[in-house]
Amino acid sequence: MAKVRVPFLLGHAEIAFLFHVERQTSQRWRTAGTLDVPDLIASGNPYWLLSTVMRLDGEGDRKIDRERLATYKAGIPLGYDLEDKEQLPVVVGIQEAARVLGQDAQAISRWRNRHKIAEADLLISGSPLWLLETILDDGRQRQRTIVASEVAVLRAGQRANQKPRGRRLSACEARPPRQSPPAARTFTSADQGAAAEFLASVLSQGYSVTIKPRPQTTA
Repeated sequence: MAKVRVPFLLGHAEIAFLFHVERQTSQRWRTAGTLDVPDLIASGNPYWLLSTVMRLDGEGDRKIDRERLATYKAGIPLGYDLEDKEQLPVVVGIQEAARVLGQDAQAISRWRNRHKIAEADLLISGSPLWLLETILDDGRQRQRTIVASEVAVLRAGQRANQKPRGRRLSACEARPPRQSPPAARTFTSADQGAAAEFLASVLSQGYSVTIKPRPQTTA
């Protein structure tokens, strides 16, 4: 990772590591409100300051393994503790980096694989994170386009929402059952009012109507 000072940040994988639990357990803590709202959302993924996670230590049977905490910190040699998320520098993931550089996320991933973009400042829960300034400095050195409006949005603290987590709705749950179309009806010239009412009802449900004239039978 790049040699810059970065705040200690954790995703669900790191939280699970510190507490000796499954990653899904950390996710359940977040769903239940036991774990505070994320201090950072980058590329739709949640991240927490170490100081936020430390508040769980000693709650109920939750206990941080001090040896694992030391291992985590050793993996970020220039990391530092930050108490207030308002003091967080602007940290971006692949999606934000792509918007800043006028690219798509796939292009940023390809550049990473080919070492054509700055090395990530952090690798949290398997996802790369950069300080915004790292991306900007690297972009200028490589004479890449920088989208000033996207930089301004990020510096203003505007982010995309977190990716949805949990069980997906089945097709039956996600969509209301379709109603059967109204049965065909026959009207005579004497039924103009009823015919108009029926036509309006069918059209309001989103169906199309085909009118087939029938010759009147004579006695």
